[in-house]
Amino acid sequence: MDYKEEYKKWLESDIVDDSIKDELKNLKDNEEELKMRFLGMLSFGTAGLRGIIGAGLNMMNIYTVRYTTQALSDLISNIGEDAKKKGVCIAYDSRNFSYEFAKESALVLAANGIKVYLFDELRPTPELSFAIRDKGAIAGINITASHNPKEYNGYKVYWDDGCQLPPNHAKQISDRLDEIDIFNDVKTISEEEANKKGLIEMMGIEVDERYINKVLEQAISTDVVKKQADTFKIIYTPFHGSGYRLVPEVLKRLGMKHIITVPEQMILDGNFPTVKSPNPENKEGFTTAIEMAKKENIDLIIGTDPDADRAGIVVRNNNDEYVTLSGNQVGVLLLDYIIKAEKEKGILKDNPAVIKSIVTTNLTQAICDKHNIKLFNVLTGFKFIGEKIKEFEETGEYSFLFGYEESYGYLKGTYARDKDAVVASMLITEMACWYKDKGMSLYEAIEKLYEEYGYYEETVTSITMSGLDGIEKMKTTGENLRKNPPSQIGGTKVAKVRDYLKDEVIDLATGEKEKTGLPSSDVLFYELIDGSCVVYRPSGTEPKIKLYILVKAENKSEGANKTEHYLDSITSLVK
Repeated sequence: MDYKEEYKKWLESDIVDDSIKDELKNLKDNEEELKMRFLGMLSFGTAGLRGIIGAGLNMMNIYTVRYTTQALSDLISNIGEDAKKKGVCIAYDSRNFSYEFAKESALVLAANGIKVYLFDELRPTPELSFAIRDKGAIAGINITASHNPKEYNGYKVYWDDGCQLPPNHAKQISDRLDEIDIFNDVKTISEEEANKKGLIEMMGIEVDERYINKVLEQAISTDVVKKQADTFKIIYTPFHGSGYRLVPEVLKRLGMKHIITVPEQMILDGNFPTVKSPNPENKEGFTTAIEMAKKENIDLIIGTDPDADRAGIVVRNNNDEYVTLSGNQVGVLLLDYIIKAEKEKGILKDNPAVIKSIVTTNLTQAICDKHNIKLFNVLTGFKFIGEKIKEFEETGEYSFLFGYEESYGYLKGTYARDKDAVVASMLITEMACWYKDKGMSLYEAIEKLYEEYGYYEETVTSITMSGLDGIEKMKTTGENLRKNPPSQIGGTKVAKVRDYLKDEVIDLATGEKEKTGLPSSDVLFYELIDGSCVVYRPSGTEPKIKLYILVKAENKSEGANKTEHYLDSITSLVK
């Protein structure tokens, strides 16, 4: 693609508005920026689009959103009239331009004769997943960039099962984008015309109520919550995002009486003015909440990201310091709690199964083994957990107990097929009450967990491949690792290499090969002889390489040393 021609095309188009043209005119002498914006379209991956908001083909704006929606519309139209009548559910979060992108998506769909169900205000991502199946829709669109910085927005596509788009449909959309023109081949109509034709239906509190009821069905220990509710306090922050209304409401209906929110972070604002990044993985975002907790003598803080699919927590340790727990730690705490609490009440279903991603802590396996529960490992991406849930429902072989990823995403229940910070916030609160009833804090609970199952430690880091050739650098790095596989990492021998791109597991001692049993994905998984694991995974949405270290150790000190050692070693191989 000739970036200069594409740039000229945008400047001369009658469709592009003046504000976009003005932004582009200011870039006329910035060759590198123009290349970045016009050498190609934002990549449509399995989850959709994600990029920086701005003018250009490689940016998030109403034209790239319309363009992508036209390709989705063509996919639906090719399936047939019934698919068009089933319609598409659309949700959005608090990010800048989220509402505008949602509305433009609705108008393109309507112009193609496709029914639209549009939420009347921002909603959590998991509620969209729920709404798709609740409405019997063919697909869903969610305008969000999850926990990315304020400069970003995104466009996630879901299919009729409530999971993110399956690979074959994602490829059809990507291929269609190569065939159509961003301006000439995109249909749209006015909001007035769409409403006149009855093609846009608003969704509101009636869907909220059905969703909330499903979330509340996942509660286990409401009796313990009732016992602790008079004295137990929590602080909640939505980080300016879509959890602001439903999370406090669910906690209130659970039975909690003291839910303190962070006032300045309850304000919906796509600039996220009180945090560097609206990411519940980062302690920095909890600064105001921690100051409040110190004054109120509170042990638990919960935060959810802008689209309320991820939840992070801060707890008070035995030295009266406020510390974050990792996504892995919260996940194993929830898993262990769910198993034990359901066993206490005699409600643990037959043939229960747990699902986690391959880069999530191996402590999960130890917990499942002890309680005789089947564990399934899937590729990174909650859609793979959702697909497994669907499989369980179809075969009846297993009953879904819990699914989670190390990246702060959790789900209990089958009402949604994506991670849900609303149900996670409820279960974390309930779990904290359960432990308090036993005289323990959540910090003490994780320490107790390590005593029971052994000490595990994990870390993840990202290496950004900057510049126009970032994607090419990522590709080359992976090729080099496959051509020259390391026989040791940090001085410890590699026992097996799992190459999910080639669908093979190689035993380095014997040379024997077997299949991974999972779909193709650009992931290299190194199993070391001491039981530790090192994972190389390029991001599917950004020019970043993610490195995961999962270790088992005798204690915290040994775990920290191993983690640092292996991370330094694998980092030196990919830089």
